[in-house]
Amino acid sequence: MSQNTPPDDVRIEPPHEPGHGPREPSVDDRSRREEAEPGWARDALLDMARYGLIEQRRARRWKVFFRLVTVALVVWSLTLFTLLFTAGDRNAPGLGKPAAAVIDITGLIATGEPTEARRVIPQLEKAFEQENIKGIVLRMNTPGGSPVQSSAIFNAILDLKDEYPDKPVYAVAEDMAASGGYFIAAAADEIYANPSSIVGSIGVRMDSFGFVDAMEKLGIERRLLTAGENKAIADPFSPVDPEETAYLEGVLAEIHAQFIEAVKTGRGNRLADDEAIFSGLFYTGETAVEKGLVDGMDSVRGVVRDRIGVEEQVDFTPRRSRLEQLLTTTANEFGNSLTGVTREPSTPMMLP
Repeated sequence: MSQNTPPDDVRIEPPHEPGHGPREPSVDDRSRREEAEPGWARDALLDMARYGLIEQRRARRWKVFFRLVTVALVVWSLTLFTLLFTAGDRNAPGLGKPAAAVIDITGLIATGEPTEARRVIPQLEKAFEQENIKGIVLRMNTPGGSPVQSSAIFNAILDLKDEYPDKPVYAVAEDMAASGGYFIAAAADEIYANPSSIVGSIGVRMDSFGFVDAMEKLGIERRLLTAGENKAIADPFSPVDPEETAYLEGVLAEIHAQFIEAVKTGRGNRLADDEAIFSGLFYTGETAVEKGLVDGMDSVRGVVRDRIGVEEQVDFTPRRSRLEQLLTTTANEFGNSLTGVTREPSTPMMLP
């Protein structure tokens, strides 16, 4: 080895047989050596390149995700604060000259709905307290709903009428004033309707289903654990129990009796001597006049002008503020995303 040879070029030649010079590698030897020589360097570089690309893509995805989340939170926060400072009190209408207060009772009467008692009663109180309000009109477009909510509104109207005897209350049935809706309307001094309105349905119902036969055909076994022998009453996956059915019918009959008493309190001797009106039947507005359930045919505008004697109407309908709508929608969507669809228990309802 010469002194000018770099250290990296130092090679140790394999020994050769005595008397023979170095053997030149044959073609087969070179082929075997090339085949045996691993391409680890090339494979390592390729793996490193692939891994780097994967990490870059992953980092890019997470960066985009966090940016979107940040933008969404900023937009939501700005919307929240904007509504908080600009929404104001939408349920406090301004008043000028004498007017009638109109309150819409629309849709299902139930907790969580705009027609629930805790929303309607404060608006009734505001309407009665306003000096410029000369009368209250309940515009009815409802099939009914919760007997508790209907009863609470009914009783509140009676109490307010006693406190403010000079302010009449009218109910006007437009499309429908049925069941729990008629429960509320019965508190009014007078009820009016359109000839084609649906009125009445003085009854109580409880809806459920039975899946026992279907489960048996599908080979599904029902496993139910309770603490309390009647805890699973009216369970749709268990056979009908005559004793449970009798008990539930008693509960419905008790609520029905309360409904009938309220209607008789509100309508008095105007009701026709016909027990069928308490059977759950509903009638057109025209027939409802004959049954004493309605006092005549008229509209909201006609009642305001001809019976209350004013021209102006002020909307006292309870409505959710934009802020409340945003918060409620957000909470509901978040809850649904966590829990999925929830099953509501069977409860007595006043519906057609």
